[in-house]
Amino acid sequence: MAKVFKKTSGNGGLTLYLGKRDYVDHVNSVDRVDGVVKLNPADFKDRKVFVQLACAFRYGSDDLDVMGLCFRKDIWIQIVQIYPATDKPTLTAMHDTLLKKAGDDAVPFSFEIPNNLPCSVSLQPGPDDNGKACGVDFEVKTYLAMEKSNPDEKIEKKDTARLIIRKVQFAPTQVGAGPKTELCKSFMMSDKPVYLEASMEKDLYFHGEEIPIKIKVNNESNKTVKKIRILVEQTTDIVLYSADKYTKAVLSQEFGESVDPSGTFEKTLTIIPLLAENKEKRGLSLDGRLKDEDTNLASSTMLRDRVENDVLGILVSYKIKINLMIAGGGLLGGLTSSDVTAELPLLLMHPQPQAE
Repeated sequence: MAKVFKKTSGNGGLTLYLGKRDYVDHVNSVDRVDGVVKLNPADFKDRKVFVQLACAFRYGSDDLDVMGLCFRKDIWIQIVQIYPATDKPTLTAMHDTLLKKAGDDAVPFSFEIPNNLPCSVSLQPGPDDNGKACGVDFEVKTYLAMEKSNPDEKIEKKDTARLIIRKVQFAPTQVGAGPKTELCKSFMMSDKPVYLEASMEKDLYFHGEEIPIKIKVNNESNKTVKKIRILVEQTTDIVLYSADKYTKAVLSQEFGESVDPSGTFEKTLTIIPLLAENKEKRGLSLDGRLKDEDTNLASSTMLRDRVENDVLGILVSYKIKINLMIAGGGLLGGLTSSDVTAELPLLLMHPQPQAE
């Protein structure tokens, strides 16, 4: 039997049923949200029953919601009336399963999620932060009301049942060629340069997967490469308000590999960026949560061509920096030292789940 998620309103009159909590964004289309609501109309009086799907950006914890300041901005909302029914959706296999589970007096509903909406992302709270995490979330809510959406009508909490869902993206089945970068850097007081070449086997890696980076160094200079440092940086672009963009390192690892003057070096160095190493970093983007279950670093955002401007929410990207740390030598010492840094793009995602 398939797993069913359900929530009953405080008054017992509404029970919301969904067959899943994760809805996949396939870039060109998004899974439909099919559900049912079981009705117990004894206390409805002349009120109607509505179901709403909302994508919202939360940028403050609920306990800050004082003096009428709302720290939740709705990005997209759709509402359907299911009692008395105004229009019935085409029934799917998911509806059939849920209607059997819910029994009599259950009414189906469907929503289409536009594919230009952001995926579910939460921003990691600091150690002392309380309340819900900031970020983008999706919520299905059924409620009793006189009118579809009257801002002046007070809807009681007991007349509402809600479930958070996630819009998620998985890695495409076709993985692209690995990126490669080459760099030549000259130094003061040295007539010859250092050559650095870095490459990866593919452009996309799964969360928790080892990422091997092939590094070649040809050091024709008179400097010594003391060690190699590899950084992975996550850039979060909050395009909802004033294009707030910031970058945080999610991995910084040093390798004690040295390259003497006129020496060469060729080796594959392996890294794994993990949330476990970054639990204290406030504002880091994570894949959206359901409750407080474990999550992971946010997946890279995959965009359709030419859609960037109308995506509202949070865009996430990664890059790898390979840094040769050069020792300064001679009389000038540190003044003549200078690091050599090359960059590679990185896509970090989950694999497609196996068909159930």
